[in-house]
Amino acid sequence: MNKLGSVRIGSPNPVRIMGILNASPESFYKKSVKKGNQIANAAQQMEQDGADFIDVGGMSTAPYLSTLVSEKEEARRVIAAIKQIQRVSNLPVSVDTCRSLVAKEALEHGAEILNDVSGLKYDKNMAKIVERYNPSLVLCAHSRKTIHGNHVTQTRILLKQSLDIARSAKITTNKIAIDPAIGFFRKTGKNPFFTKIKTDWFKRDVEILQNLSSLKLDLPVLVSVSNKSFIGKTLGRKIPADRLYGSLAAEVVSVLNGADIIRTHNVKETKDAVTLAQMFSKKFRKNL
Repeated sequence: MNKLGSVRIGSPNPVRIMGILNASPESFYKKSVKKGNQIANAAQQMEQDGADFIDVGGMSTAPYLSTLVSEKEEARRVIAAIKQIQRVSNLPVSVDTCRSLVAKEALEHGAEILNDVSGLKYDKNMAKIVERYNPSLVLCAHSRKTIHGNHVTQTRILLKQSLDIARSAKITTNKIAIDPAIGFFRKTGKNPFFTKIKTDWFKRDVEILQNLSSLKLDLPVLVSVSNKSFIGKTLGRKIPADRLYGSLAAEVVSVLNGADIIRTHNVKETKDAVTLAQMFSKKFRKNL
């Protein structure tokens, strides 16, 4: 039985929804940024709209933005948000960070899930924190070296490397979901959290979404495509707030191709789209 926090994930369970709540003013999607009492209100709304988890970020990792803040500031933002969420909701809290100090503080304040966009590779101390606190994990495909070759094959290799780190930290695979890192493979970037490739990032993201079932590694797959750049490029929508319908379409495709968890800025709309999509997915039909 696979779980993130207390929530069962993967077949035969329904597709789960992870709501994005950013406490980082520099985030690319400004409507997701909340502060003070807005955080509690947003958490309540996400729960009412059908979220299964809330993912809190204290620093944007969008590759095309200069978003670095100190670990102390990132931790301050995250902890303040967790406290606000806990006032009004019992949903499991995920912390979106790749820095060990922030992870430690968040886990000590009740976060149950660590969502690391570097797949435990950015911070050499992260494995120690993971071993100490034993959280559920979302592991993204990531490399600090330039990636060459077949996109699907290389993504599988990178995910396996992160799984090896998790196992070395004594995390059992039934507490892990994997994320193919849509939007994080780029030729250039303004922060250290992306994976450098020489091929076209747009084609890479599309190819990965088309081949999700080949990436599963017998683990639940989380997909985060909400308002991402490939949607903007496809539809000619430069402003992220104009990408709702494209996001929903990409999320539906992801479910049909095997996604088990959808991480989204648009919980209510995504919940409706995913509920319909899983009716037509092979996974759902097999369990009727």
